[in-house]
Amino acid sequence: MSTPPTQTPRFFVRQQITMMVNRYRILAVGPDGTDGPLLAFAEQKRFTLKEEVVFFSDEARTGPVFSFKARQRLDVHAEHDVLDADGRPIGSFAKEFGASLLRSTWTLRTPGLDARGQERRPLIAVLRRVWSLIPYLGDVWVPFVFHFDFVDTTTGAPVLSSERQKSIRDRYDVTVHDPRLDFRVAASMAVALDALQRR
Repeated sequence: MSTPPTQTPRFFVRQQITMMVNRYRILAVGPDGTDGPLLAFAEQKRFTLKEEVVFFSDEARTGPVFSFKARQRLDVHAEHDVLDADGRPIGSFAKEFGASLLRSTWTLRTPGLDARGQERRPLIAVLRRVWSLIPYLGDVWVPFVFHFDFVDTTTGAPVLSSERQKSIRDRYDVTVHDPRLDFRVAASMAVALDALQRR
């Protein structure tokens, strides 16, 4: 069983929707900028009391290599721990409730690094919220293109960026600017921005 790299400066996240689970393929970036080899494969079961997403080394799910899990049940703003293959915590993240009322905001922590991320364009953030409140239109899915930027809370230096690509299926281009950020934590945060963002 292969293990994922600990540092990856850039990768893609591709979502696959099924009836009972959301699946995510984490892909390296090829030399020509297209999809490269599979780095990890994740599954999110729906309708669970305690949010958990497990990442595997391949699509056959031969063995988990890392995961993230909520500390509390039925709490969309719960702290989520990122765990290695042996269940040891290597980082955490959480959504900031108050700041997210107008512009989705997350905190991201890993040893030696605290970061805060927000939607890049406030106007798109407001439009998404207004759209969801309009009768009969709020249930109509619109592929708003939104991006997130995380910065070091101490220095303001860029840490992580996730850019949603224009497509019907959710596709993200993720850049890790800070080499201190473990790939497993970065991939967990990138998937959570899709899996938990609408909660």
